[in-house]
Formats: sequence, C-alpha cells, structure tokens
Amino acid sequence: MNKRKNLIILAGFVLSVSLLSVSLTVMLLTDYFSFLQMHITEGLCREIIKNEPAARDVILSVLKEYKYRSPLPPEKSLFLAYGYRQTDFVQIAGKNIVFLAAAGFFSGAVLFLATFLYRHKKELSRINALTEYLEGVNTGRGGIFLQNGRDNSEDDFSKLQDEIYKTVTELQQTKESAVKARNNFAENLYNIAHQLKTPVTSISLSAQRVRDILRKASCSGQNRTAPHSDNSGRAQKHLNQIDTQLSRLIRLEEALLLLSRIDSGALSLNRKEVDVFTLLMLAADNLQELSAEAEVAFHIPETGEILICVDLDWTMEALVNLMKNCMEHTPKGGAVCCDFEQNPLYTRIRIWDTGSGFAGEDIPRLFERFYRGKDAAEGGIGIGLAISKAIIEGQNGTLTAHNLPEGGALFEIRFYSH
Repeated sequence: MNKRKNLIILAGFVLSVSLLSVSLTVMLLTDYFSFLQMHITEGLCREIIKNEPAARDVILSVLKEYKYRSPLPPEKSLFLAYGYRQTDFVQIAGKNIVFLAAAGFFSGAVLFLATFLYRHKKELSRINALTEYLEGVNTGRGGIFLQNGRDNSEDDFSKLQDEIYKTVTELQQTKESAVKARNNFAENLYNIAHQLKTPVTSISLSAQRVRDILRKASCSGQNRTAPHSDNSGRAQKHLNQIDTQLSRLIRLEEALLLLSRIDSGALSLNRKEVDVFTLLMLAADNLQELSAEAEVAFHIPETGEILICVDLDWTMEALVNLMKNCMEHTPKGGAVCCDFEQNPLYTRIRIWDTGSGFAGEDIPRLFERFYRGKDAAEGGIGIGLAISKAIIEGQNGTLTAHNLPEGGALFEIRFYSH
C-alpha cells in the first residue's frame, strides 16, 4: 500500500513539474513569436511606405482595423490565392496561447500543491503515530510498536521507526533489570536492618542489666572504697558510651528499614489536601526543644491558605529533616526561615538558614545515601536528606539545594500540580 502511495506522490510531482515547465515554455515561445510577427509585419509596412509614401495612412489604418478582426476564410485569402501557406508566415493566436499557458501553469501549481499537501499529511500522520507511541512509553502504556494500523511495507519513516523500537526495547529491558536490582537491594537492606535488631536488642538488655547491678550495689550500703568508686565511675562512663552508640544503631536500623520500604515501593502514602503553613508549623513544633537548646528561631510567615496533596506524616518527616539540617548549621542567635507560594504549575516551599552555607564540594552529593558533608553534625549517619528527597519525589515533587548569594543554605521543594 505504501509503495502505491509513494508512486502516486512521485507521479503527481512529475506531472505537476511537467505542466509548469510546459506552461512556462509556451509563454516564452508566445512572447518570442509575437515579437517576430510584429517585426516581419513592421518590415513589410516600412518597405511599402518607402516606395509609396502616400500609402502610410492607409496601411496604419488597415493594421488598426485588422488588429481585432477574425482571420479571413481560406477562399477569400489573398496569400493562399497566390500560393502562400500558413507555414510561410508566423501565425500565433496570442490570447488563446496565453490563456492555455496560464491554465496549464495554474493546473500544474494546483497539482503540485495537492501532491505536497497529501505527502505532508501522510508524513504528519506518521510523526503523530511515533509521538503517540513515545508518549505511551513515557506513561507506561507502551507495548509492541504500533500494532494497530502498522503494515509491513516500507516508507521514509521505517528506519526511524525501527531504531525507536530497538531503543525503547533496550530501555525497557534496562529498566526491568534496574527494578529487579533495586528490589534485590531493598530486600537485602531490609534483611540487614532486621539482622541488626538482634545484637542491638541484646546489647541494650545487657547494658540495662549492668546498670541495674550498679544501682543495687549502690543501694546495698556496701563499703565504698576509692577503687570501688573509681570502677563504678568508669563503668557508668562506658555505659553512657554504649547508650550513645545504641541510639545511633537504632536510628540506623530505622533508616534502613524506611529506605527498604521506599525502594521496594512498599511505603504507603496517604495523600490528602494539606495546608502548607500548617505543615511547616507542625514540622517546626517537632524541633522546638532542639531549637531552644541551640538558640535558633523559626520564621514561618502566614501568607494565606495554600493546599497541596501530600501525605501529612511523611511529608512532615521530610520537612523535619530539612529544618534540622538548617538548624544544625545555624549559629546561636540565627534563624531558620521558610516561605511558600503557588502558581498554576507547582507549589514552591523554601527553607533556608543564616549560616555559612554548604561547602562547594558537598552540593552535588548532598542527597546521596550515607554521605556526610564537610561540616556534618556529630552523630549523624548521612541519610536524612536522602530520605527527604525520596519522600518528596514519591509525591510528584522535586528537592534541590544551593547557597544563597548573601550566605546561608537553601532547600527548595516543588510539588507539581500535574
């Protein structure tokens, strides 16, 4: 079918170009023969006038009279009576030829335009089909390439179509491999987190037993010699260190479990409309004790109701991580500031501090898991920002970070409407 269409298009182009060429040639020949006819007639009249000057007015009058008169019939023709033929003179019906030439030119132009539009429509149809297929792939609806309406014949887009299909197939296979690898990683992460539970719980119980023994010994009224008192002090110091490391291990275990849920897609997000100001205030309230201890204030302006469709608890968790990061890098007497606005495309939330900002080498890696920057806070495990990014991106959002021109670190969140 496509071969037939291509032949029709080719024939249309050839015919239209031929008509245009013939019409142009006829018009040029008409102009030439008109000039030649006028030149011969003028030469004849000049010779007559030269020999008979008195005939000048008669000749010019006759020429003007015969300009628009129809040709004489053959039996009345003077030249034919004396043995002349039409081939001996230049006889061009100027108006008719011009009309025919113009008609041929117009017909050729119309045919050329029709052929061009037909080909353009055919190409546009193929481009739309390829575009729809790629849109289907991007939205997860892409399957076997253009099964509906695709024939086995070749056209100008066949090679492009085959290359697109091969590329999409390869990308789908790569995606499937990546998803499988991610699921395996999430499963291994989950297993590691659960394996951590046992030794962490055991160490915690042992530390608690030692603490109970020390307390009972203290309450029993035993003779407290100096060495005994020193040993108790050292034991208590070691217990405090154990508690600190246990707390860190517990946070790591919880973070690993959360990451495994995110990677496996098992994190359930109950998205509802939430006011941005309320969301920011709830996140700041969770950090109230830490901010008071660090002597850092929160500035959250109330600029009217702006609603976004998110999971309240998990989004608040993401904001807490961002605010805490800003708070830890703000000097005493400084502030963590927030603002938010909405446009038809997205809702933007900004959180920044009045500290010194991010180190230049840290910015590209801020959201990598377990990456701890140059000025990372003590006791951190380098996973809070990665969790925040995963939670926000899981709700049709983006999270970026950069330094402000006047100093200070800035996190920018965008929740898109579509």
